[in-house]
This record gives sequence, C-alpha cells and structure tokens, in this order.
Amino acid sequence: MYQLWVPAWRPASRGGLLPAPGGRSSFSPHMHALLLTVALFQVTVAPESGEVHLRNIRQLTFGGQNAEAYYSATGRLLIFQATPPGAACDQMYVIGVDGTGLKRVSDGRGRTTCGWFYDHDRRIFYSSTEAADSTCPPRPDYSRGYVWALYDYDMYTANPDGSDRRPLTTYHRYTAEGTLSPDGQTIVFTSLKDGDLDIYTMNVDGSNVRQLTHTLGYDGGPVFSPDGKMIAYRAFHPQTAADSAEYVSLLAQKLVRPARMDIWVMNADGSDQRMVIHVPGPSFAPYFHPDGKRIIFASNFKHPDGLNFDLYLVNLDGTGLEQITTSPEFDAFPMFSPDGKQLVWISGRGRKAPHESNVFIADWVEKP
Repeated sequence: MYQLWVPAWRPASRGGLLPAPGGRSSFSPHMHALLLTVALFQVTVAPESGEVHLRNIRQLTFGGQNAEAYYSATGRLLIFQATPPGAACDQMYVIGVDGTGLKRVSDGRGRTTCGWFYDHDRRIFYSSTEAADSTCPPRPDYSRGYVWALYDYDMYTANPDGSDRRPLTTYHRYTAEGTLSPDGQTIVFTSLKDGDLDIYTMNVDGSNVRQLTHTLGYDGGPVFSPDGKMIAYRAFHPQTAADSAEYVSLLAQKLVRPARMDIWVMNADGSDQRMVIHVPGPSFAPYFHPDGKRIIFASNFKHPDGLNFDLYLVNLDGTGLEQITTSPEFDAFPMFSPDGKQLVWISGRGRKAPHESNVFIADWVEKP
C-alpha cells in the first residue's frame, strides 16, 4: 500500500496516492461504462524537459485515480487499481498495454490494492478488505496529522478475468504489497500479522511463510531483483524513543505516519539488510533496473512539502543518483517491462481534475 503524503489524498497501496475515500464500495454501471470508454485508446504525450530516458510516452487511462500498474510476464497486459470519478474505493483492473481491453477483475466489495500476475499469466493475486467488510473502510482521523490507515487486507488469487477467486491469506490484518519472484515460485509481501509492519515471503500457494525483517518500523513495498537474489524495499525505522513511542501508539490504532521512508536492499533470505539511499522525506516504490545494479524509485525530496514526486535511478551503493522525470505533477510506481524496453508508471501530468492520476508507458532510452 502506498498513500499520498498529504491529507487530501489516500493510498493507492504498494504501499498509494489518491484522495481519501468515503461511501459505498461498488461502482455504478455509469462509472464502469465511463472507465471502459476512456480507456479504449492511448494518447501520445510529449516528455517534459530533461526526461531524456523516456520516448514515445503514451497515456492509457483518462480520469479518476489510477495507481500501481504492473506488467504481466508477456509484457502485453497490465494489472492496476482504479477509483473512477465519484467512486469510493479502488478496484482491480486489467488492461492491454495499448490501452484496450479494460476489464474489472475484482467484484466491487471492499477496497483492493497491489495486483500482480503469476503462473505464466494464468492467475493474478491482489489484496482486498472484503473479508472484513463488503463496504469501503472509513478514512483515518487526520486531526493529529497525516496518517495511513492499515486496513484489514488479505491476499486473494483469481483467474485473470476475476473468476475462481479464493484467499491466499486469512490473517485479517494488513497484508498487502505483494510481488512475485522471477522464477514465479515465491511471493514477497508486507504484513501486520505479527504486530509490526514486516516483510515476508511465501510460496505462491500460500505455504511456507517466512519473516524476513524484524526491526521495529515500517518495512514495505518489496520487489525482487531480476536474478531473484535480492529484494529492494522502503523502510522507516524509528531512531529515537519518542519516534518509537509514536510509531507503536499509531500501530495499535492500525495507523502509520509516512513522513520518512528510505530505500533499502537485502538478500532474498533476509540477510545483509542495508540502506541504499537516504534523502529528506519519503522515498518509495523501488523497482530494479533490468541490469540488476540500479534501482528506480519515487521521491519528493526536492519538494518535500508537496506532491511533486519524481522518479530517480540510483546505484545499489547509493551513488549515481539520476532524475528520470521532471513533471511538476506526481510521478511514481515505476516498473520496467519484462524485456526492459519500456517503463510504466503513474503520473498526474496533464490531469483534468484535482488529484487525478493516470497510467503512462514510455519506451526506455538507456543511453540518450
């Protein structure tokens, strides 16, 4: 789960960034038809000045809040979560990389997040609050500052059309942010099941659950390296007694304050945990470059008080920081295509309404 960093926005999860929801969870037929209509084509968008690694940018969705779009193994499909205009909760969708064939694959109950393809694209998994309540969970109380609500997500598996849905986990506590290992055998995810926000792995059938992180704090957004030997993630570990006390107090209320996040890596077995880069404010949504030697991630460290997040590349040792996007709007949730030739991400560029965010794809130019 990811959420935006100001009270006007709510999570889009692997770990999100959309406005806080309220009201019923299912989409009306009109809303669903609107989303289908606007996603049946793609529009080419000019890059911003300095976006030299991005060519032939295409916008795939057009309205509402769309987030966390991730490629299928073939590179032909994307799975993402979306809240159309006027709706209250994210639901899961699948769409072609050319913007056609949009289909909702969750059933409209609860809130959903963090979708992924697996089993050679024959199955998907995602997280949903439907077991806790079929309606949208309430927004957190922002009276004491901006916080994320740690909703009672569990992970579910289904066919790519949404049929044959069944639970992968039944913890009834925040369990989300799942991604797949390159060999297709292991899911890495974040859960509150043992009392802290830690990273775990499990087999794709839900068996052999193993805890990888144990330090007090939020460890989340994990993703495997191309060779499957490493995991990149974002983390906030309280450094003072006061920070620890606040973190624990909020956690007891199923809340977390995301004001600071750093990018970390560890071995796939949880060993050798180390920080890659620390900059002011929150950094999140890491994903490995195809060479396995760099990580692309989102941060607002140049504009820490606002929503101007951009994408950056950094070497695993923290050197060579390079800015990839330069739009004054929100840019986050990057993922390289399986062949490394394209990049998909979420952006607020060109938005027609406040807090709108859409899915964009660009050809990746390694050496401009």
